[in-house]
Amino acid sequence: MAGHSKFKNIMHRKGAQDKKRSAMFSKLSREITVAAKMGLPDPDMNARLRAAVLAAKAQSMPKDNIQRSIDKASSSDAENYEEIRYEGFGPGGVSLIVEALSDNRNRTATNVRTAFSKNGGNLGASGSVSHGFERMGLIEYPATAGDADTVLEAAIEAGADDVESDEDGHQIWTSVDALHEVAKALEATLGEPDSTKLAWRPQTPVDVAEEDATRLMKLIDTLEDDDDVQTVWGNYEISDAVMEKLG
Repeated sequence: MAGHSKFKNIMHRKGAQDKKRSAMFSKLSREITVAAKMGLPDPDMNARLRAAVLAAKAQSMPKDNIQRSIDKASSSDAENYEEIRYEGFGPGGVSLIVEALSDNRNRTATNVRTAFSKNGGNLGASGSVSHGFERMGLIEYPATAGDADTVLEAAIEAGADDVESDEDGHQIWTSVDALHEVAKALEATLGEPDSTKLAWRPQTPVDVAEEDATRLMKLIDTLEDDDDVQTVWGNYEISDAVMEKLG
């Protein structure tokens, strides 16, 4: 969309997370442990674990921390985390999907509901917004991976469904089933990605005005500050001019 940048929106999220590195490491560790527990503790034999380890490496998480998180999955005192998805509406009519890993469902539900209600949003029922999103695989590369044509050609060759590129980087979309095959093929041509994960891709983006954008970002920041929340997905589009003001 002209005058808009998905990556500016994404980079705002990354910038907020970088300020909370220890909390981010904790969330990455939790995902690694859960992934290792759900399958084999070998990233080459466990697609979800491989994605979690790649995400941790992209954030410069030390190898020892990664291995400890994998080992923790087989220890007797490992916490039992439950995957929970919340759906709701933010300021400006934005749809949000909140993914959490929690060892206390009541605590997480209370925190998420409070975050929505205090920041101009409403928590909806399960399925209230996810119908407006498509569950897909997402592989992210920095702009340095190559120009748009190079990345597009590599993505088509690897079997991807779609590519979005701008000055800040590349988003390569795949079907859920093809994610790890495509990711492996791309690594051979483009190197290791910034991230490989399952994502919620909005079917109809919503333009957010400046007054709503401020409250929306506060809501998303509040949600992401919660230890149990892993990822927040939304169908918001914010213009570059507004993102600069939010800076």
